[in-house]
Amino acid sequence: QKRGELTTHHKNMYQEDFRNMNEGLRNSSDSSSAFVHTSTMSAILVTVYSVVFAGGGIGSIAMSFVLLKMNTLSVTTTAIINLVVVHSLLLFTVPFRLHYYVKKKWVFDMPFCRMVSAMLHIHMYLTFVFYVITLVIRWLIFFQWKDKVEFYRKLHAIAASVAVWVFVMVFGVPLFYFEYGRSGFYSNTTCFKFHKELQQDSVKALNYTLIVIVTCISCVLLGLQIFILVQVSRKFSTSLCSHQEFWAQLKNLIFIWVIIIWFLPYHLFRAYYIQHVSDADQLESYNEVFLSLTALSCLDLLSFVLSGSRFFKQNVEMLQRRLPCC
Repeated sequence: QKRGELTTHHKNMYQEDFRNMNEGLRNSSDSSSAFVHTSTMSAILVTVYSVVFAGGGIGSIAMSFVLLKMNTLSVTTTAIINLVVVHSLLLFTVPFRLHYYVKKKWVFDMPFCRMVSAMLHIHMYLTFVFYVITLVIRWLIFFQWKDKVEFYRKLHAIAASVAVWVFVMVFGVPLFYFEYGRSGFYSNTTCFKFHKELQQDSVKALNYTLIVIVTCISCVLLGLQIFILVQVSRKFSTSLCSHQEFWAQLKNLIFIWVIIIWFLPYHLFRAYYIQHVSDADQLESYNEVFLSLTALSCLDLLSFVLSGSRFFKQNVEMLQRRLPCC
């Protein structure tokens, strides 16, 4: 009887130790995938996305009314229309990000988390593509290689836009949905923490490729725009500020500055982050902040609307009268 009691006692001890061990592993796993951002980082993220949601929303609505009066056959107009669409898709996901950073807990499904997370990356690269298209079209006209670049019919403009979005849906979305956030264990209450993906060589190679492409194209765009401004300055040196061509080229700088200020820092930091992703959780917060800054590109539409407003034109005219070059 005593031997049976000892056996039962030992079994209970083993079961308790096993239960404690499992609980410890579970707690360590949860802590490793818990909300990592400090109060300061959370405040920065909430502020940035609040500005994005407010300014981007106003800009998208205002630009939609402006586009109704523009030539819909223009390639530039078509690019801007697609820009409004991609900004609107991002803005739809911003409230879910704000909810997460305020509550510090993800209450939605993990597949939806992956979609919200992927949308920010898709938005960044699509915006970059539409910027490049717009700048190239404007430069073709500047160098008089084309008097105007337009589609022959509205159907052609629609077909070109559909082709871009079909390409994104066929190649981009499945890549993010089926591969993004699938290689490691992630807590269901934590979102936007998919750093384990960077341990894969294929993911590293893809990231490095995108970093090189974006950096090189950004430098080329900036260099070419500076060259054009120098050419315009030499051509209209006596009355530079009174010529519309000069101000048109300055407007091109809006696209380039968005790329340089909001897109390029994220990619440059990303190169460092990939190498030191497992060193400290603080780097993950920095990466998230740099990524959030790319969403500020949504403010471009608001800047376009304001730059075309009567108030802006009146101030430009006052500036032209005061500047010596004018």
